[in-house]
Amino acid sequence: MNLSVGIVGLPNVGKSTLFNALLKKQAAFVANYPFATIEPNVGIVPVPDERLEKLADITANEILKQVQDDNKKRPPIKPATVKFVDIAGLIAGAHEGEGLGNKFLSHIREVDAICHVVRAFSDTDVIRKGSIDPKNDFETVKTELDLADLEMVEKHKDKKGSVDPNLPLFSKKPVLVVLNTDEKDLVQSEAISQKYARELGVSEDQVVVISAKTEAELAELSEEDQKKYLEALGVRHSGLERLVQKAFRTLGLITFLTAGEKEVRAWTIRLGSTSLAASGTIHTDFIKKFIKAEVISFEDFVKYKGWKKARELGKARLEGRDYIMQDGDVVEFKIGS
Repeated sequence: MNLSVGIVGLPNVGKSTLFNALLKKQAAFVANYPFATIEPNVGIVPVPDERLEKLADITANEILKQVQDDNKKRPPIKPATVKFVDIAGLIAGAHEGEGLGNKFLSHIREVDAICHVVRAFSDTDVIRKGSIDPKNDFETVKTELDLADLEMVEKHKDKKGSVDPNLPLFSKKPVLVVLNTDEKDLVQSEAISQKYARELGVSEDQVVVISAKTEAELAELSEEDQKKYLEALGVRHSGLERLVQKAFRTLGLITFLTAGEKEVRAWTIRLGSTSLAASGTIHTDFIKKFIKAEVISFEDFVKYKGWKKARELGKARLEGRDYIMQDGDVVEFKIGS
């Protein structure tokens, strides 16, 4: 499944800076993995997953032992992805069409989650233009989304006053909040998240502290230099990485892994999905032809250095169609003809 997140916010809160950093991350991603043409307001970025590199190394070693061919290369890595949809800055009255509001609101009706970018940085050179403080900014945009929902409900009432519950209402979508802070505040991310989560009435797991300015600077650096920059700031992961990870948790998503000669890949599924449903994310025909799923935990796959030793020691197990998938399961589906 493809995860999509709509980014909303008032003008001049740093939304464009953040999205441009996403686009640069996307450019590096697309350079390694072929993608179809991507719309200007859409950024597709990989989900950070350190497990994939380890799986690829182990799988490459297994392949070499089996075929004794030095020309065999490490299988390519294909991480899970998140699609971010950028919406032009909303303003009060957007639900009535102010600032082309209706046009832009329609762009995020189909996303899985809504990400509010609110201003918490102190640059006086950037005019606030409607922005007052994080709580007020969040409530202004949320009010516009709520009013747009009411308008949609009214339009879709039938003669009896009933409404189809399947309408793509904003109020049904999980929410993330990006606090765009000053760079110096990143080291206090946890305390800042706690403070604003209380003020905004959301859980701490829905709040991500990011410096859009820092993300833009990171996007210009090599991977090695990015690590050094983050270390100097006293943080381990970039804001974009933390945003993607929190989006997964907020939406109740996990990944299972496949590792073979063709590719090492992460697949996105809902928490609580069965092995049968998981097989369908690889190919819909797998659901009809499903026989068994051979499963091993990522930890055991690494510990026993791949499928061969794990099978010999009985650490890889065969599961039926009702097995509940766990995050990090390494799986090989047994499919009939």
